[in-house]
Amino acid sequence: MEQKDPLIEDCDTSCFGSEADLKQVRAGMIDEHAAVQVADWFKAFSDPTRVKLINALLQKELCVHDLSVLLEMGQSAISHQLRYLRNMRIVKRRKVGKTVFYSLDDTHIEQIFTQTLQHTMHGE
Repeated sequence: MEQKDPLIEDCDTSCFGSEADLKQVRAGMIDEHAAVQVADWFKAFSDPTRVKLINALLQKELCVHDLSVLLEMGQSAISHQLRYLRNMRIVKRRKVGKTVFYSLDDTHIEQIFTQTLQHTMHGE
């Protein structure tokens, strides 16, 4: 006999669905392309190093050297993660002479990161 996972809740066999208008819900759902983009964007936040980089850049625009000192990592590893974040349009760069400064791409990133951090701290 197969045992059910107590954390998984299914509708009772007598359930015929809610009274919700599923056509209206379906019309409001995002398409596959947008769903993949959102999932990829959240993957960017799934790495602790990238989270630390975003957190540091939330406070101040910094160069790769500064970030490598703060995170106690090599500059090439930091650059690799920054390139990933830049490709995802989470950070942007500004060049002054030979120095490249990084900052968060826009206020949406700040808001999402701050709200996520507040949410995680709320449970503690």
